[in-house]
Amino acid sequence: MAANCVVLQHCMIRIGYITLPAFPLLLAPMEDVSDPPFRAVCKQAGADLMFSEFISSEGLIRDAIKSRQKLDIFETERPVGIQIFGGDEEAMALSARIVETVKPDLLDINFGCPVKKVVSKGAGAAVLKDIALMERLTKAVVRSTSLPVTVKTRLGWDADSIHIVEVAERMQDAGVQALTIHARTRCQLYKGAADWSWIAKVKENPRIHIPIFGNGDIDTPEKARNYHDRYGVDGIMIGRAAIGYPWIFREMRHYLETGEHLAPASITERIHVIREHLLQGVAWKGHKAGIQEMRRHYGNYLKGLPNVRSYRQRLVTSPSLEEIQDILEDIASNYQHHIFSRWEPAMEGMDCSCPGEG
Repeated sequence: MAANCVVLQHCMIRIGYITLPAFPLLLAPMEDVSDPPFRAVCKQAGADLMFSEFISSEGLIRDAIKSRQKLDIFETERPVGIQIFGGDEEAMALSARIVETVKPDLLDINFGCPVKKVVSKGAGAAVLKDIALMERLTKAVVRSTSLPVTVKTRLGWDADSIHIVEVAERMQDAGVQALTIHARTRCQLYKGAADWSWIAKVKENPRIHIPIFGNGDIDTPEKARNYHDRYGVDGIMIGRAAIGYPWIFREMRHYLETGEHLAPASITERIHVIREHLLQGVAWKGHKAGIQEMRRHYGNYLKGLPNVRSYRQRLVTSPSLEEIQDILEDIASNYQHHIFSRWEPAMEGMDCSCPGEG
């Protein structure tokens, strides 16, 4: 056991007043994905810390309904963080005060989203082009809240402007209590291999004492352990690998602690979690919206089942909760003997405007 175990070699992780297990597994903030119903099933599957979808600071100030709804958190999710983005100091400071009123466990700043609609507003990864602005925005947020403040960012704007070691120092000096680094530049978007060697350089910097979490390309238990051993990160953030497969958290944790693999989730367990996800969505957003928003998830949950297309089509067109329950029961019965392969890729049919960079 001692030879295989990596997690127990380290102390617990603290972020402000939050205590996390050694080498925590974080759920990434994913637009149109990381809502309370999805977070609920990831929490049940073993996620140690989760984040909301990213929220526009300008939207919060305007009292935009969609932005305000993203502030919803539930006691069963804790610890949970709210993530905000923006490029204006005053707006970020005011939105931080608004966030504090819903009492999350921490507040995270998004300096990493690479999509055009965010970058064009001078927010997200656009701030990587102006590190001084990044520092001012961060200080404005830290001064405006008593919550622990964390940051999620990328290596740099492009391959010629990677200053992540300096950025980490300046974020720490600005009062950030943990930093998550997605190991790609903005110009890479979600393509190409993530370069974790830069994260290792941050960890090797003797000035850095805050937890450093890594993100990018982690989709198997083997990678989680390998990246822990090679790059020395304090934990990892999982994004796309959790979509349709929240069990990735428990499988990674089990492998990290024992060196052994758990069997993939069975069809019975998958159908049970689909139902839980669906019912949580209906309870949170109402019958119509809950059913409609669940439609983007069925393809990923059922990935790997042969000849499942007709069932999926029925699931994404049915307006009735009772009918959907019947369809799920049929799937459970007809595929009860199916054996899933390990590590079937997710993201089938998923079109996230900022898909969490996992």
